[in-house]
Amino acid sequence: MRFIDEVEIRCISGRGGAGCVSFRREAYVPKGGPDGGDGGRGGDVVLVATHRRNTLEHLRGQRVYRARNGEPGRGRNQNGAFGDSVHVDVPVGTSVIEVDTGLELADLTEDGQEVVLCKGGRGGRGNVRFKSAANRTPRRADPGGDPEERFVRLELKLLADVGLLGFPNAGKSTLITAVSNARPRVADYPFTTLVPNLGVVSRGWEGSFVIADIPGLVQGASDGVGLGHRFLRHVERCRFFLHLISGSPIGEDPEDPVERYTIINRELRAFSPELAERPQIVVITKVDLLTDEDLAALIARFEAEADVTPAAISAITGREVDALMNDCWRRHQGMLADEGHAQEGDAC
Repeated sequence: MRFIDEVEIRCISGRGGAGCVSFRREAYVPKGGPDGGDGGRGGDVVLVATHRRNTLEHLRGQRVYRARNGEPGRGRNQNGAFGDSVHVDVPVGTSVIEVDTGLELADLTEDGQEVVLCKGGRGGRGNVRFKSAANRTPRRADPGGDPEERFVRLELKLLADVGLLGFPNAGKSTLITAVSNARPRVADYPFTTLVPNLGVVSRGWEGSFVIADIPGLVQGASDGVGLGHRFLRHVERCRFFLHLISGSPIGEDPEDPVERYTIINRELRAFSPELAERPQIVVITKVDLLTDEDLAALIARFEAEADVTPAAISAITGREVDALMNDCWRRHQGMLADEGHAQEGDAC
């Protein structure tokens, strides 16, 4: 299935039904009085987050979602039926943005979460509502309420604990294949990964965490080059990053690993300063292609020029992969604990 992470739709709620002006006309009831019923409320347009969907592909074929109008009231105090609402399923992780204003209307991050995007018009009151001691034969009824209409953009942002950063061919797909049941396409040419892939790293009885293999970042992504903002959008929800840098310069652009590390962080900072400050574990990959002397020299360069001490792994041979996942798990658990303490402090 083609991955669709952005779509624009128009939503229109139902118009409320008009109230009824009616009077009783029955034998032996000379002064029947008013009996006009109320109109029914118009249907809503509701977005529902669900794990049953993982893309926005199903919304491409229909761009307008319209709820049913409420029925008008009738005589004999009969109220009109409510209009049927329209429920639109979207994947968990979908943001709803109003196209005209750019305002974020909702952020659906939990399974089953709902948001009423367009509220149906209220039903009009029938004339029975207006009778009083001073007005026994009211000839007034309300019209139905107007519907709401919104033109919105739906953006899917992946929900993952750990995001994989790196240039194309940095070894992201190979790593996620080695540590999870995900099976992204792996090949020795750039942009093998064209759609994000999620993998669950199991820790047995301890639990698990989700790792995201996201399409490779290139220089100029913050300005829309390559996959641009479509890539950067998916890293916004990650708690921390594994920044993968290929130790082998073959087929890389630029070829220098330290320069590739600098460029990726520059693009993150240009897109979002907050994103650039998020924790990273820097990892040199494909070390099976390096000699011990070359690897030691490369690590020394990172320490001297970038002020980081990278881990070194080979996803093909399994070298230090388990140790890296252990480090990710400890960091993940520590962040969850910190978030729990922060929520308790806010509650107090």
